Parts: sequence; C-alpha cells; structure tokens
Amino acid sequence: MLTGLNHITVAVSDLERSLHFYTEILSFKGEVKWDNGAYLSLGELWLCLSCDAPQPATDYSHLAFSVAPNRFEAMRKHLSGFSLSYWKENQSEGDSLYLLDPDGHKLEIHAGDLTSRLRSLRKKPYSGLIWL
Repeated sequence: MLTGLNHITVAVSDLERSLHFYTEILSFKGEVKWDNGAYLSLGELWLCLSCDAPQPATDYSHLAFSVAPNRFEAMRKHLSGFSLSYWKENQSEGDSLYLLDPDGHKLEIHAGDLTSRLRSLRKKPYSGLIWL
C-alpha cells in the first residue's frame, strides 16, 4: 500500500543555476550533489535535480510548496528581489505566487492546505463538484 509522496525529480539543464535557485532563492537545503544531479530537502520533501533536457509542462501541471500564511508577505517581498518569471495570477483560495524555475517548470508558493481549500469549496463550490 502506498503511504505518501516519496520524492520529486525535476530535469534541469544547468545544475549550478538550479542549485542556486532552489537553495538561495527558495531556501531548500542542499544535501549532496554529483556530476549529473543533486538531492535537496525542504521539510520532509526530497527533491532531486537531474541533468537532462527539460520539457516543462504546457498544461496546468505544477509543483506547489507551502508557506505559512503569516510568512506569505515576507516570501513575496523576498522573491521580489530577484528577476523571476511568473506564469499565472492567483484566483483561488489562499495566497499564492506562481513562478517559473530556471528551466520553465511551473511552481506555486501557497499559503494554505487541503483543509482550507475544502472549507472554501463549501462556500464556493467548483462547477460539478461532488464530495467523495
């Protein structure tokens, strides 16, 4: 039986550039690196950067990382100090920033959790919403 998310691997074209982005800008902890990759952590999350030819999704697929609601504005201010590209404006429950990593992978910084999202759906359900 599955017990949870094990790790995420992201293809990167320039390991040092991606290491800088994820550790210096997003505050991941560097664990190890080798010729073609690196392992980083953020809380319980294990992220692998793997040198390859990135093909970022053109659909809505993205990785969302948590920030405490009381730290969201500090994170927004921190990120504003860098030349980052954004791919979407927030239109959903909770504060979110939607940015691109150096290879164009879609990321979200979100101040909320599943509980807060479900609570918001009770007030404003999506079209065709069915509670399971």
